[in-house]
Amino acid sequence: MSWLPDAQACRVWGGSLFRFPFTPATFRDDAKVDSLPTCMLVAAGEMCAFGQYYLRNGRCHLGRLIVQPTRRSHGIGAVLVRELCARGSAELGAAEFSLFVLPGNERARRLYERLGFEVTRYPDDSPLYAECIYMVQRPKSTAAPSM
Repeated sequence: MSWLPDAQACRVWGGSLFRFPFTPATFRDDAKVDSLPTCMLVAAGEMCAFGQYYLRNGRCHLGRLIVQPTRRSHGIGAVLVRELCARGSAELGAAEFSLFVLPGNERARRLYERLGFEVTRYPDDSPLYAECIYMVQRPKSTAAPSM
């Protein structure tokens, strides 16, 4: 919770419906810790990243991705995304992955693009996601180019 020091950081991470200020109980509830597969990366006994995954529109959807502020720019975000994709694919049987990122969160968007995610249109017109950028990672084609 200390990684989210203000309402803006909380909104970027948890979305517009995530309550701020939060209490331990509202944080746990809004983060859906008890109902979604939740993963933490731990190094030297300290949590350094957090993320979740679930099935959304036939894809393994990644959510609430965050790296401890003092450990950013060290490749941990890439490890987190790859691990969540591997676990989500195995558990959910999904070959494609998706996530949301807010405009202005360019560091995260560049990471997702480096990992093969591409911006695409969200499948429905829900106003809840109108402010978000929807990104999808599809399996890389292994077919030989046609001649």
